[in-house]
Amino acid sequence: MNIEELKSVAAAIVDSQKGVLAADESNPTIGKRFEPFKVESTEETRRRYREMLFTADGIERTIGGVILFDETLRQITQDGIPFPKLLASRGIIPGIKVDKGAKALALRPGDRVTEGLDGLRERLEEYQQLGAQFAKWRAVIDINDHDIPSAFGIRANAHALARYAALCQEVGLVPIVEPEVLMDGAHGIERCEAVTARALEAVFAELDAHHVLFEGMLLKPNMVIAGKQCAQQASVLEVAAATLRCLRRYVPAAVPGIVFLSGGQSAEDATDHLNAMNAMEPQPWQVSFSYGRALQAPVLAAWQGQEDNVSAAQNALLNRCHLNGLARAGKYARTMEGTP
Repeated sequence: MNIEELKSVAAAIVDSQKGVLAADESNPTIGKRFEPFKVESTEETRRRYREMLFTADGIERTIGGVILFDETLRQITQDGIPFPKLLASRGIIPGIKVDKGAKALALRPGDRVTEGLDGLRERLEEYQQLGAQFAKWRAVIDINDHDIPSAFGIRANAHALARYAALCQEVGLVPIVEPEVLMDGAHGIERCEAVTARALEAVFAELDAHHVLFEGMLLKPNMVIAGKQCAQQASVLEVAAATLRCLRRYVPAAVPGIVFLSGGQSAEDATDHLNAMNAMEPQPWQVSFSYGRALQAPVLAAWQGQEDNVSAAQNALLNRCHLNGLARAGKYARTMEGTP
């Protein structure tokens, strides 16, 4: 483990106004994204779509890292350049999703745990040889108003995240640790904050027990937000305040950056919440983004699988990235939406 290299890569991903583009959708998931636009999900359409994202002119100004899927890490541009090499040549750090998805936790109804630890060391070594410099593992934490998640369910996911992170750092990859408390359901913001606090406390206890270097990792948490079906939705400032309050209590200052997931929020809401947090007092870590749908939804709507729409789709991506770059500095406003 090269400590200085881990610290350097982690810091570079969240440098200045930069964040992460999550382009790590599995083949079934990207198929669902394509379906509303009648785009067939084939290896070539997926490759072409990702190439369109990665070649957008100026994306490197606000994107410090891109999370890839196994297929995408191995693909090349029309000119024969491997995607990791293309990204690196633009000053963007390539990363890779390494978990195998969440499954039901045995004998624990309502809880899930993420699989993929078997053979992970060897896969990480291969991914590093293919050009990845960081990795991501997502733990899915379901939530209701009463007994889900259980304490054991949280602990099981925290343990898996820590084992993954330790293996990453052992081979020289920066781990992005993602404990996602889902925003599905009718729970209020108070319940989300309580569960997020329990999850973060457990995750960092396990990371510490596994000797994970906090300075050489990034955290990808959910924002503290009411469930989608909750009748009482919190304001932007309430979400920002609750999220930062929770993070300050449980996330060590040694962690260089927090890259929020959007978790099903609209592109505008995700940017608004990020902006509100950065407009508050300075935090001990960089407060940034690792968005998938919140960056790509406008791109897909503009592209629709048509080559004639590539320029418009790339402009949509650049605009979304620009707005989130402004939010990184607390300088975004909703009135900017729709402007180039």
